[in-house]
Amino acid sequence: MYTRLNRAQPYALGLFRIVVGLLFACHGAASLFGVLGGAMGGGSIPAGTWPGWYAALIQFVGGTLIVLGLGTRIAAFVASGSMAYAYFKVHQPEALFPLQNGGEPSAVFCWVFLLLVFTGPGSLALDRLFVRRSDAERSEDRTRGQAPAVAA
Repeated sequence: MYTRLNRAQPYALGLFRIVVGLLFACHGAASLFGVLGGAMGGGSIPAGTWPGWYAALIQFVGGTLIVLGLGTRIAAFVASGSMAYAYFKVHQPEALFPLQNGGEPSAVFCWVFLLLVFTGPGSLALDRLFVRRSDAERSEDRTRGQAPAVAA
């Protein structure tokens, strides 16, 4: 049974990444564009408002990149940091524990994205296409006897 589960792990991780990224992007879309119920209280956050608009932009762009599996580790790192900031600056001053201060979503997203930094995107990610292409190009260079190209 564990063998089957281990074989399915990249696909489960990919599905996990897609679902979490979509949820995160929806938060950003709600705040930026006033869709899906809008920002808290309805509507959208005025452009350039600190920190809400920037947080929403990170949520929307970061969530979209994570869904696509494009630059996943970097996008997840930025998203994790933004959620840590949200937790410690917005929620934690209200009370010590996330259950008391309403910071559960921020805390969970922070840790989920930190996990993706270390695990990578799993399967079904655009990152994999670029890695395969790079590996194939390096392999092709080796077979032709050329020195591998150095990435800038």
